[in-house]
Amino acid sequence: MNWNDPYEIGYQLYEHHPEIDPLSVRFTDMHGWILALPGFTGDPKASNEKILEAIQMAWLEEWKDNQ
Repeated sequence: MNWNDPYEIGYQLYEHHPEIDPLSVRFTDMHGWILALPGFTGDPKASNEKILEAIQMAWLEEWKDNQ
């Protein structure tokens, strides 16, 4: 799993933090959480705001589906 897998990352973030509203998370915190996900192999420096926003939206979709 790397930065090109926003839906998988969003799903994993939901699985690891189901109680958290994704819109309340700062990108700097989310970046750290992504790097800590099991199986994440992306380069920490290869992300950008557009990528993090796509991941946040995928996470939000998963979170809304399970509320």
